Amino acid sequence: MKKTSVVSFLITLMFAASVVCIQGQRQEEVKDSDGNPVKLGEQYFIQPVKTKSNNGGGLVPAATNILPFCPLGITQTLLPYQPGLPVSFKLPYALMETIVKISVALTIEFKSNIWPVCNEFSKFWEVDVSSSAPKEPKILIGGKPQEKNSWFKIDKAGDGAGANTYKLTTLTGTVGATPGVWGGAPQLILTNDDAKTLLVKFKKVDDATTAATSTSRVEKLGLRMFPFY
Repeated sequence: MKKTSVVSFLITLMFAASVVCIQGQRQEEVKDSDGNPVKLGEQYFIQPVKTKSNNGGGLVPAATNILPFCPLGITQTLLPYQPGLPVSFKLPYALMETIVKISVALTIEFKSNIWPVCNEFSKFWEVDVSSSAPKEPKILIGGKPQEKNSWFKIDKAGDGAGANTYKLTTLTGTVGATPGVWGGAPQLILTNDDAKTLLVKFKKVDDATTAATSTSRVEKLGLRMFPFY
Protein backbone atom coordinates (compact mmCIF):
# COMPACT_ATOMS: atom_id res chain seq x y z
CA MET A 1 0.00 0.00 0.00
CA LYS A 2 1.35 3.41 -0.94
CA LYS A 3 2.26 5.90 1.78
CA THR A 4 -0.40 8.38 0.63
CA SER A 5 -3.04 5.65 0.73
CA VAL A 6 -2.04 4.69 4.27
CA VAL A 7 -2.25 8.30 5.42
CA SER A 8 -5.63 8.72 3.75
CA PHE A 9 -6.88 5.51 5.35
CA LEU A 10 -5.72 6.61 8.81
CA ILE A 11 -7.33 10.04 8.44
CA THR A 12 -10.59 8.40 7.39
CA LEU A 13 -10.40 6.00 10.32
CA MET A 14 -9.74 8.81 12.80
CA PHE A 15 -12.61 10.86 11.39
CA ALA A 16 -14.98 7.91 11.64
CA ALA A 17 -13.93 7.31 15.24
CA SER A 18 -14.55 10.95 16.14
CA VAL A 19 -18.03 10.84 14.58
CA VAL A 20 -18.89 7.72 16.57
CA CYS A 21 -17.63 9.42 19.73
CA ILE A 22 -19.72 12.54 19.11
CA GLN A 23 -22.81 10.52 18.30
CA GLY A 24 -22.30 8.52 21.47
CA GLN A 25 -22.19 11.69 23.53
CA ARG A 26 -25.31 13.04 21.88
CA GLN A 27 -27.18 9.84 22.57
CA GLU A 28 -26.66 10.06 26.32
CA GLU A 29 -29.99 10.58 28.08
CA VAL A 30 -30.79 13.46 30.41
CA LYS A 31 -32.05 12.13 33.75
CA ASP A 32 -34.53 13.71 36.15
CA SER A 33 -33.93 14.04 39.89
CA ASP A 34 -35.18 10.47 40.41
CA GLY A 35 -32.76 9.07 37.82
CA ASN A 36 -35.37 8.49 35.11
CA PRO A 37 -34.99 9.71 31.50
CA VAL A 38 -36.42 13.16 30.84
CA LYS A 39 -39.14 12.78 28.19
CA LEU A 40 -40.02 15.20 25.41
CA GLY A 41 -43.47 16.77 25.76
CA GLU A 42 -43.93 15.92 29.43
CA GLN A 43 -43.87 18.48 32.22
CA TYR A 44 -40.97 19.12 34.58
CA PHE A 45 -39.93 21.69 37.13
CA ILE A 46 -36.49 23.12 36.44
CA GLN A 47 -35.03 23.24 39.95
CA PRO A 48 -31.98 25.45 40.50
CA VAL A 49 -29.44 23.73 42.74
CA LYS A 50 -29.24 25.30 46.19
CA THR A 51 -25.83 26.81 46.95
CA LYS A 52 -24.36 29.44 49.28
CA SER A 53 -25.29 32.13 46.78
CA ASN A 54 -28.54 30.60 45.48
CA ASN A 55 -31.53 29.61 47.60
CA GLY A 56 -32.82 27.11 45.04
CA GLY A 57 -36.17 28.80 44.38
CA GLY A 58 -38.14 27.76 41.32
CA LEU A 59 -38.40 29.63 38.02
CA VAL A 60 -41.32 31.96 37.24
CA PRO A 61 -42.16 34.62 34.66
CA ALA A 62 -41.26 38.12 35.83
CA ALA A 63 -41.06 41.58 34.35
CA THR A 64 -37.47 42.69 33.81
CA ASN A 65 -38.40 46.33 33.30
CA ILE A 66 -41.07 48.67 34.64
CA LEU A 67 -41.63 49.96 31.11
CA PRO A 68 -41.97 48.32 28.71
CA PHE A 69 -43.53 45.54 30.78
CA CYS A 70 -43.41 42.93 28.01
CA PRO A 71 -41.82 40.62 27.04
CA LEU A 72 -41.37 38.94 30.40
CA GLY A 73 -38.12 37.52 31.66
CA ILE A 74 -37.48 34.54 33.94
CA THR A 75 -36.67 34.91 37.63
CA GLN A 76 -36.17 32.62 40.60
CA THR A 77 -38.61 32.91 43.47
CA LEU A 78 -37.11 34.08 46.75
CA LEU A 79 -38.79 31.18 48.56
CA PRO A 80 -36.79 27.95 48.26
CA TYR A 81 -39.88 25.75 48.67
CA GLN A 82 -41.69 27.34 45.69
CA PRO A 83 -41.14 25.04 42.66
CA GLY A 84 -42.07 27.67 40.09
CA LEU A 85 -43.95 26.85 36.91
CA PRO A 86 -43.45 23.61 34.99
CA VAL A 87 -41.98 23.48 31.50
CA SER A 88 -41.95 21.02 28.64
CA PHE A 89 -39.14 20.26 26.22
CA LYS A 90 -39.57 19.77 22.49
CA LEU A 91 -37.27 19.38 19.50
CA PRO A 92 -37.28 22.31 17.06
CA TYR A 93 -37.32 19.87 14.15
CA ALA A 94 -39.14 16.62 13.40
CA LEU A 95 -37.37 13.51 14.71
CA MET A 96 -38.64 10.21 16.01
CA GLU A 97 -37.36 10.86 19.51
CA THR A 98 -39.10 10.61 22.87
CA ILE A 99 -36.19 11.20 25.27
CA VAL A 100 -34.18 14.38 25.87
CA LYS A 101 -30.51 13.82 25.01
CA ILE A 102 -27.35 15.59 26.16
CA SER A 103 -26.25 18.52 23.94
CA VAL A 104 -29.18 18.20 21.53
CA ALA A 105 -31.00 21.42 20.60
CA LEU A 106 -34.48 21.78 22.08
CA THR A 107 -37.08 24.36 22.99
CA ILE A 108 -38.34 25.15 26.50
CA GLU A 109 -41.93 26.26 27.06
CA PHE A 110 -43.69 27.28 30.27
CA LYS A 111 -46.92 25.35 30.86
CA SER A 112 -49.67 27.27 32.65
CA ASN A 113 -53.39 27.74 32.10
CA ILE A 114 -53.27 31.17 33.74
CA TRP A 115 -51.29 33.85 31.95
CA PRO A 116 -52.82 37.26 32.70
CA VAL A 117 -50.39 39.55 30.89
CA CYS A 118 -48.27 39.65 27.74
CA ASN A 119 -50.59 37.19 25.99
CA GLU A 120 -49.41 38.42 22.61
CA PHE A 121 -46.14 36.58 23.28
CA SER A 122 -45.59 32.84 23.26
CA LYS A 123 -44.49 30.94 26.38
CA PHE A 124 -41.28 29.69 24.75
CA TRP A 125 -37.94 30.76 26.20
CA GLU A 126 -35.55 32.80 24.07
CA VAL A 127 -32.32 34.76 24.33
CA ASP A 128 -32.71 38.51 23.87
CA VAL A 129 -31.04 39.31 20.55
CA SER A 130 -32.41 42.81 20.17
CA SER A 131 -30.11 45.70 19.34
CA SER A 132 -30.52 47.00 22.90
CA ALA A 133 -29.56 43.69 24.55
CA PRO A 134 -26.74 44.02 27.12
CA LYS A 135 -23.47 42.08 26.98
CA GLU A 136 -25.12 39.37 29.08
CA PRO A 137 -28.56 39.23 27.42
CA LYS A 138 -31.67 38.27 29.34
CA ILE A 139 -33.55 35.04 28.90
CA LEU A 140 -37.03 36.14 27.86
CA ILE A 141 -40.43 34.57 27.25
CA GLY A 142 -41.84 34.94 23.75
CA GLY A 143 -39.60 32.80 21.59
CA LYS A 144 -40.31 31.17 18.24
CA PRO A 145 -39.45 27.46 18.05
CA GLN A 146 -37.96 27.78 14.57
CA GLU A 147 -35.59 30.59 15.58
CA LYS A 148 -32.12 29.63 16.82
CA ASN A 149 -32.22 32.12 19.70
CA SER A 150 -35.05 29.93 21.08
CA TRP A 151 -32.88 26.80 21.00
CA PHE A 152 -31.31 25.55 24.21
CA LYS A 153 -29.27 22.49 25.13
CA ILE A 154 -28.87 20.52 28.33
CA ASP A 155 -25.27 19.69 29.22
CA LYS A 156 -23.64 17.98 32.16
CA ALA A 157 -22.71 20.31 34.98
CA GLY A 158 -19.27 18.78 35.40
CA ASP A 159 -17.36 16.87 38.03
CA GLY A 160 -18.36 17.46 41.63
CA ALA A 161 -21.80 18.87 40.78
CA GLY A 162 -23.70 15.82 42.00
CA ALA A 163 -25.82 13.19 40.27
CA ASN A 164 -28.30 14.24 37.58
CA THR A 165 -27.17 17.87 37.71
CA TYR A 166 -27.02 19.91 34.52
CA LYS A 167 -26.60 23.35 33.01
CA LEU A 168 -28.61 24.96 30.23
CA THR A 169 -26.59 26.21 27.28
CA THR A 170 -27.11 27.82 23.87
CA LEU A 171 -25.05 28.23 20.73
CA THR A 172 -23.28 31.22 22.27
CA GLY A 173 -23.15 30.77 26.02
CA THR A 174 -24.53 29.29 29.23
CA VAL A 175 -27.67 30.18 31.14
CA GLY A 176 -26.72 31.90 34.38
CA ALA A 177 -28.30 34.06 37.04
CA THR A 178 -27.61 37.56 38.27
CA PRO A 179 -29.45 39.76 40.82
CA GLY A 180 -32.56 41.19 39.18
CA VAL A 181 -34.66 44.30 39.66
CA TRP A 182 -37.17 42.80 42.10
CA GLY A 183 -35.49 42.60 45.48
CA GLY A 184 -32.36 41.11 43.98
CA ALA A 185 -34.12 37.86 43.04
CA PRO A 186 -31.90 35.98 40.55
CA GLN A 187 -32.77 36.75 36.93
CA LEU A 188 -31.81 34.39 34.11
CA ILE A 189 -29.25 35.67 31.63
CA LEU A 190 -26.88 34.27 29.02
CA THR A 191 -23.29 34.39 30.23
CA ASN A 192 -19.79 33.07 29.66
CA ASP A 193 -18.86 33.63 33.30
CA ASP A 194 -18.62 30.24 35.03
CA ALA A 195 -19.27 31.89 38.41
CA LYS A 196 -22.77 32.86 37.23
CA THR A 197 -23.70 29.49 35.69
CA LEU A 198 -27.02 28.17 36.97
CA LEU A 199 -26.92 24.48 37.86
CA VAL A 200 -30.25 22.72 37.68
CA LYS A 201 -32.10 19.46 38.18
CA PHE A 202 -35.37 18.34 36.59
CA LYS A 203 -38.30 17.22 38.75
CA LYS A 204 -41.08 15.44 36.89
CA VAL A 205 -44.63 16.67 37.36
CA ASP A 206 -46.29 13.32 38.04
CA ASP A 207 -49.87 14.14 37.04
CA ALA A 208 -52.35 16.97 36.58
CA THR A 209 -53.21 16.97 40.28
CA THR A 210 -49.58 17.40 41.29
CA ALA A 211 -49.10 20.16 38.73
CA ALA A 212 -52.17 22.04 39.90
CA THR A 213 -51.21 21.71 43.56
CA SER A 214 -47.58 22.68 43.03
CA THR A 215 -48.25 25.76 40.93
CA SER A 216 -51.54 26.95 42.40
CA ARG A 217 -49.91 29.46 44.74
CA VAL A 218 -48.24 31.25 41.85
CA GLU A 219 -51.23 30.91 39.53
CA LYS A 220 -53.86 32.00 42.08
CA LEU A 221 -51.79 35.07 42.77
CA GLY A 222 -52.24 35.85 39.09
CA LEU A 223 -48.58 35.47 38.17
CA ARG A 224 -47.93 38.91 39.66
CA MET A 225 -44.51 39.04 38.04
CA PHE A 226 -42.83 39.65 41.37
CA PRO A 227 -40.78 36.69 42.62
CA PHE A 228 -41.58 37.14 46.32
CA TYR A 229 -44.21 34.39 46.64
